[in-house]
This record gives sequence, structure tokens and C-alpha cells, in this order.
Amino acid sequence: MKIRNRLKHSVSFIVLAIGALVVALPFIWMILTAVKPSNEVLLMPPKWFPSTLVWENFVTAYHAAPFKQYLANSIFVSICITAGEIATAILAAFAFSHLKFRGKQALFIGLIGTMMVPSEILIIPNYMTLSHFGWINSYKALILPWCTSIFSIFLLRQQFSTIPVAYYKAARLDGCSDFQYLWTILVPMSMPTIFSIGILKFINSWNAYLWPLIVTNTVEMRTLPVALAVFSNEGGVHYNTLMAFSLMIILPIFMLYLLLKQQIIKGVGRTGLKG
Repeated sequence: MKIRNRLKHSVSFIVLAIGALVVALPFIWMILTAVKPSNEVLLMPPKWFPSTLVWENFVTAYHAAPFKQYLANSIFVSICITAGEIATAILAAFAFSHLKFRGKQALFIGLIGTMMVPSEILIIPNYMTLSHFGWINSYKALILPWCTSIFSIFLLRQQFSTIPVAYYKAARLDGCSDFQYLWTILVPMSMPTIFSIGILKFINSWNAYLWPLIVTNTVEMRTLPVALAVFSNEGGVHYNTLMAFSLMIILPIFMLYLLLKQQIIKGVGRTGLKG
């Protein structure tokens, strides 16, 4: 039995190690390409390790686009979207978990059903709506359409539902209003889940490319991922500077995830969701 268990664990470890390597290969290639000379990027057969490390690629990538402006826009937009989603998710989750109103269950099922609609289908209607309001190329177009998420509402509703209803009834008997109960009891008890929602939303907002590209048309309004288009022109794609710029974009959010991954896992785990 011991030999069988050891063999089983060894096979599992090998399979997981191979899977991790396959997932990591694109990131390894990106890091190595970011420090390659231009003449070694497209060699056939591919050359993994550069003959010399060209750190100037990062300087070139930094000056190829107004990095500071794009960075400021990314930070501002990501923070605003995250704050907006947390606020709407808290209010909606409280309504669906504690309040009683006609059609609540049907409305909630309908909202969950919208999660099956691909987001790409909504691009044209959303763009036409924002164009009608005159919001194209503004922060309102970048922020407002993404200030709510059905998944976040569902996740937080699951968390609120795990808190005993007796707390709510006792608070109401003591004269506590729904709003007071929400912000003084429910929210503090659900901070790990709220924190997870905020981190995941911030990462998604930071990495968003398609929507900011569509609704902005000036340098002053664009975010970091949109700047990647600068490295592709009629002369081709400058892969080494493109990878250097991509690494500059990914590294901050990757470090943030590494620092806070335990909080994300803890928050999702408390909702009772698995997988």
C-alpha cells in the first residue's frame, strides 16, 4: 500500500509539474524575448536564451508611448470600476438575500441567466448607447458600463446567505434599520469576500483591452493595454519592445496577486462555492 500511494503521488506530481510548465512557457518566452536583441527574436529554429541581455528594450518601450499618462488612466479607471462594483454588489446582494419583494426569485434567476450571454454581443449596443449620450472618449464610457457584475452579486449573496437570519431579526428588534444592519454587521462580517471581489475586479479592469480601445480615440484617455498597439505598425511588430512593455504592464498586477492570493482564496471559500 505504501508503494502504491507513493507511486500515485509521484504520478500526480509529474502530471501537475508538466501542466504548470505548459502554462508557464508563454510567460517564460515573454520574459526572455523582452531582453533579446532585435535580430534574435524571430530566428528559426527559435532561440530561447539571448546571446546578450538588452535591458535598453525597457527604456525604448517606456518612451515609445506616454507611459505616465496611460498608467494614471489605468489606475484611476481600475479604482473607480472596482469601487463602483463593490458598492452595487453589496446593495444588490443584500436585497436578494434579506429583503422580501415581489418577483425577487424570478428577477434573480433572470440576472443569473444573463451570465450566459457573451460580453462581445453587448459591445455594439453599449457603444451606441454611450454615443447617444455623448460619452465616447470620456472616463464615463470607460467606467460606468462596468460598475456592476452579476457574478459579484451572486458571490456576495451567497456570503450574506451564510450569516444566520437571527442576527438580522435581533438587529431589527433593537431598532436597527436595514441600512445600518448592512453596513455595521453584514459588511464587516463579509470583508474577505468583498476584498476578493475587489481584487479580481481590479485585475480585470487593469487588463481590459477591447473596450478601452473602442470607446477612446485620444492618447489622454487610453489605458496601458491599449498602448500595446503602438508597437505594431506598417513595418511589422517590434516583438522585443512589445514584450518588454507587456512585462511592465503585467508585473505590478502579478505582484499584487501574489501578495493577496490568500485573501482571494479565503474570500471565495467562505461563500461555499467550489471549483
